[in-house]
Amino acid sequence: MTLLLTEADVRSLLTMPIALEIVEESLRQQGNGELVLHPRRRIKLPDNALLHYMAAADPVRGFIGMKLYTVAQGVARFVVPLFRSTTGEMAALIEADALGQLRTGAASGVATKFLANTNARTACIIGTGYQARTQLEAVAAVRRLERVRAFGRDPERREKFCREMSERIGVAVEPMNSGEEAVKGADILITATSATKVVLEGAWLAPGMHINAMGANWPQKR
Repeated sequence: MTLLLTEADVRSLLTMPIALEIVEESLRQQGNGELVLHPRRRIKLPDNALLHYMAAADPVRGFIGMKLYTVAQGVARFVVPLFRSTTGEMAALIEADALGQLRTGAASGVATKFLANTNARTACIIGTGYQARTQLEAVAAVRRLERVRAFGRDPERREKFCREMSERIGVAVEPMNSGEEAVKGADILITATSATKVVLEGAWLAPGMHINAMGANWPQKR
């Protein structure tokens, strides 16, 4: 019988610590040549509707599957069908908006765990949309942050993001008026934005800063 998991199921079952552990292990498997991955492909229709798909196989555990998502009229919808490689039967069908957010955040968390300075205590995030939340949550899980600053183009969304994330990670997240102001003095930088203009200038950086630059999966994104 196929397991059906809704967004509510995923949010109740999958935590950031679990996601960090799984993503780290999957990256290790990939490095060892134990996984098969196909990068993202897209189909674009004349009305600008999009279908995105990316596939993977884990021969060790016996699963194959893919992430599928559509974008139409500015709304994205995500699903992951998962199959058993030994029989070809569908093992699970998973609504995957929250799943994708946690996975993407965890990837930055793993990068930060291994690449950022061990004494990094100040983080900055540019972008305050739905992907930004798990980015910051993951970084806070692998470093003992003492100060966090955030900048986003929408003042109301920026204030809301800071209130919600301060409560979630247990560290005050300060709203800043510019990206440059947010970056100054940071040890860890996160960019999580679909902006088409440059949001991070090289002149703002200092030696030893760690950067998680995510989301630029179109040529026009910055």
